Amino acid sequence: MEDLTIAELVAMQNALQDKMKGKWLPIVPENGHFSLLWMFEEMGELVAIIKKRGSEAIMDDTDVRESFIEELSDVLMYYIDLITCYGVSPAELMTAYLAKHQKNMNRDFVTEHAEYTGKS
Repeated sequence: MEDLTIAELVAMQNALQDKMKGKWLPIVPENGHFSLLWMFEEMGELVAIIKKRGSEAIMDDTDVRESFIEELSDVLMYYIDLITCYGVSPAELMTAYLAKHQKNMNRDFVTEHAEYTGKS
């Protein structure tokens, strides 16, 4: 299986939203905070797996790993809903991501942290 593009993920999520129209809240800016909250809830489920089962189980136990990856997928689905709520296009997201990556590649995180905390 090949990697999915952000545009493909958005299209898949839009198809799911269309299927659930009238049953789920619409994906509009006024409901964006719900997508964010539900994404946080799914992140909490990820934390619970890491905390209760541990990294070793995630790497070695097929059932735990499947649960972990399913929760990651839930986080990604709500993330896609969130960007869709606010009309962020895949192109806008990729442009911002690439710019942020370049900025991070040129940053000195150690020095920034020391300056922020006041510790040298």
